[in-house]
Amino acid sequence: MTESKALDLIHLEDVDGNRCLVRVTGRLRPGVLTSHDLLRADVLISTSFVDARLEMCLSQQDLSSWQRSLSELGPGGNASLGAGRGLELGIHVNDERSVSVWVEDPDRLTTALTIRTSEDWIAEHHDRLQHVRQAWPKEVVETASAVYEWSPEHRH
Repeated sequence: MTESKALDLIHLEDVDGNRCLVRVTGRLRPGVLTSHDLLRADVLISTSFVDARLEMCLSQQDLSSWQRSLSELGPGGNASLGAGRGLELGIHVNDERSVSVWVEDPDRLTTALTIRTSEDWIAEHHDRLQHVRQAWPKEVVETASAVYEWSPEHRH
């Protein structure tokens, strides 16, 4: 199976040049049963005071959590990726047209920025998530604690 091209799971950008992208670039270790479903991603942050590219690893559980967060998100709400391990990215909805984004990489960078959003940014991000899942579907199942096998849908 060939790898898909990079896809933006998160793409928030405003006219002032503030930008936060989470660009999924592929599987972390394709063909290795225990880490085949882990995805590599670049977090790209750009503002007038910072321009950074950080690496992130996303699990299928991260994607499911992101989907739940998006479904429940509204003014005053929060969503995050990577909670509890390595780089963490969070979004706080200020109002219908503005979000605060924070990125914390314990070893490299902590920053926060505000981005003006489009009205339909949440629906757009549901679509982005679906595209990522179609490009890199879950192909490994855990049959018991720490016991993995290829799912029947796995393409060899």
